Amino acid sequence: MQQLYDVFFASSNRHKYTEAKKILGNFGIRVGFFQCNLEEIQSNSLNKIALKKVQNAFVQCKKPVIIEDDGIFIESLKGFPGPFSSFVFKTIGNNGILKLVSNNRKAVFQSVIGYHDKHNGSILFKASLEGKISKLSKGKGWGYDPIFIPTGKKKTFAELIEKNTISHRYKALKKFSSWFLRMQE
Repeated sequence: MQQLYDVFFASSNRHKYTEAKKILGNFGIRVGFFQCNLEEIQSNSLNKIALKKVQNAFVQCKKPVIIEDDGIFIESLKGFPGPFSSFVFKTIGNNGILKLVSNNRKAVFQSVIGYHDKHNGSILFKASLEGKISKLSKGKGWGYDPIFIPTGKKKTFAELIEKNTISHRYKALKKFSSWFLRMQE
């Protein structure tokens, strides 16, 4: 019997899974969705958060699994919301961020993909993308996509058709894919 999935994506966020599935599908990796609530420790380190999440995901899933944790780091806010991006989005949203940002709108979106299986343990793949915070929310994307403009672009992630080929998540998933496919040879 053929295996249906190469790896599972563990998350409570279907949007992240959908993006990851599309991106990894382009590399020939079959991804299943393992919908779950993962323990998210409070830390100022995305790496520590991702490591704990992927270990928790493997305990629940018991199959090769990936998670994604990300954060938007805004220069004028001294890196805030950073690893607390999900909580901040749920509490003040994009409009709250737009009110907080000063004239210095520089920002970096960071992504950490965590992978865990019984043979390799936990491995992290990190990537980032520089850009800026828009003055207004634009487009119908999810999360911070309507307010993040990647460097060299004039549109927000929410407005860009090519988001899934340039984003921080794409870059981290590409690193994971390269490693994963080499391991399958």
